[in-house]
Amino acid sequence: MIPVTKPYLPSRENLDKYIDGIYERQWLTNNGQLVQELTRRLERYLGVENLLLVANGTLALQIAYRALGVSDARPEQDPEAITSPFTFIATASSLKWDGVEPVFADIDPGTWCLDPINIEKVITPNTRAIVPVHVFGNACDVEAIDAIAQQHSLRVIYDASHAFGVKYKGESLLKYGDAATLSFHATKLFHTGEGGAIIFKRKEDLERAKKMINFGITGPETIEELGINAKMNELQAAMGLCVLDEMEENLKARADVWHRYEKELSKTLQLQAKHGALGYNYAYFPVVFESEERTIRVTATLKQNGVLARRYFYPSLESVDCLDAKIDQPISKDIASRILCLPIYSGLEEVDQRVILSVLTEND
Repeated sequence: MIPVTKPYLPSRENLDKYIDGIYERQWLTNNGQLVQELTRRLERYLGVENLLLVANGTLALQIAYRALGVSDARPEQDPEAITSPFTFIATASSLKWDGVEPVFADIDPGTWCLDPINIEKVITPNTRAIVPVHVFGNACDVEAIDAIAQQHSLRVIYDASHAFGVKYKGESLLKYGDAATLSFHATKLFHTGEGGAIIFKRKEDLERAKKMINFGITGPETIEELGINAKMNELQAAMGLCVLDEMEENLKARADVWHRYEKELSKTLQLQAKHGALGYNYAYFPVVFESEERTIRVTATLKQNGVLARRYFYPSLESVDCLDAKIDQPISKDIASRILCLPIYSGLEEVDQRVILSVLTEND
């Protein structure tokens, strides 16, 4: 069976060397040597500052909300944050879990990212933040979103789970907003098995978040902040360092797969409209069919041929009952009904990719 994605497993020999060091030091967590090393190396690789490693990408979002005051309790106000309905459930559920009401704004029909025009329509006195998503690693209209945030004194936390290594106008896309969060889940381009990170614009926000991820503890007998356990451990960091060692090889292999898809499918299927100034990371290859019926039919035919494709992101989140959304988002709902993400990972052989392409072209 050809999966929609496959974890990148780096050199076992290299990983063993890192693990040997863990055994020698007998230091497994609490900001160990490998976590510190991975922090430094990721800041250099990504071209960012104020990076904080955490245990997973959902905690990255929740810590960012807390550190930036989005989920702080205030009398007689129910906090809201504007976000996209076209994303993984964690973007919205992390807000709801922290007592912040996710308010959906519809997406751009070409880029599939939040449309700034729709953001302004749903701002209320209770709005505290905008949580846009760089969907499939595509850049949001960051200038327009940041301008709206400044005009209305709102925080901006970018869910950049798909945007590892993405460049925008020659600089890291992760530099935009008050914070940007990353997921290092096993299926991501860069991973630590489970894990995540937050990139803060301001040093003081980073310092507050550092306290939060360790229960608010700042010394053997000192607790300064309401916190939680969100720390990355040394075994996660070891995996991350090994994956980072082989990142260029991984990227090249994924790029080859991505470009073969683009060459064969760009004239017959709708692809995501990328920003012209984008340096992409080849993390996903989504296609949109002309109808939901065809999407379902192609998905079933691929499965019959031993291929698992996935309908990322379906359903559109305003239709998820536990999120209590009140207004339909027609563009998101339409794209979600017709989208399919094709298998892409560094170990996908060209002969297997031809099987996928043959099913797609036969179903034209």
